Amino acid sequence: MSNRNDVAPGTVGVDLRDEGVVVEYDDGRDTLYRGVPSAETGSVRTGPGKECHLLVTDPTESEGVMLYINDLKTEDEILEDTGVGRVMLDAGEEEEVFPGVVARHVEGRRIEVEADPEEARGRVFVFVEDDWGEQSFEIVSAAPESE
Repeated sequence: MSNRNDVAPGTVGVDLRDEGVVVEYDDGRDTLYRGVPSAETGSVRTGPGKECHLLVTDPTESEGVMLYINDLKTEDEILEDTGVGRVMLDAGEEEEVFPGVVARHVEGRRIEVEADPEEARGRVFVFVEDDWGEQSFEIVSAAPESE
């Protein structure tokens, strides 16, 4: 079985805690993305070859939809069992993965996620990780300019 297919996401549970963001998978397991996410205005770009996990919450912040972008490690069946989706992007390709959220495969095996949280109607988190560590980001809207 290929592990490089797009997989439609389901809905996962979300618990925003002081120590990080907990994602509760459909199969009963959960994971903690550690640390308070750094606020980034408009977009986040990963380092080359890093794993990129995208979470968009619903307005209640108690559930959401999670996608792995260009994940080559996880089998389709595991994603389907957990409710996590996957989108595969070729170099130079971009896709609106949710309303107001665009993922791009940019130069150097990097992923860029651009989002408008108001259009997404929820909070937008990007988790970037590799064997040496992980980073958590929240894409926020630009602060309104004062008049």
